Amino acid sequence: MARQQFTPEQHSVRLLKVGEQVRHVISEILARQQVHNDTLTAHSVSVTEVRMTPDLRQATVYVKPLLGQDEEAVLKALRTNTAFFQREVAQRLKLKFAAKLRFRSDETFDEASRIDALLSDPRVKRDLDD
Repeated sequence: MARQQFTPEQHSVRLLKVGEQVRHVISEILARQQVHNDTLTAHSVSVTEVRMTPDLRQATVYVKPLLGQDEEAVLKALRTNTAFFQREVAQRLKLKFAAKLRFRSDETFDEASRIDALLSDPRVKRDLDD
């Protein structure tokens, strides 16, 4: 049987859909506190984005603890429980291959704060008002 060919647009849409499904599964696991880890139980963790590789074998999961507290401890706990998350994602999504998960800190909120601070600078406001 011939392998189905996807256009680049369809391929990227598929990556986004699978990434979003993975994000929902991990978010649900964290929200229901199904991970037996004291650090993860004590913190609310937001899964902000999941980026899949084109072959769907690896997923980079961007997370942010509520209020950014104990970020390193939360990342360590997530990385310690990676096998559990991978197994749960594979069982719930029934993909051909179980994606290898990599947890990373989401820096977009810090970058947005930095940009807001720059835009609040009086010199920049003066230029924007003109």
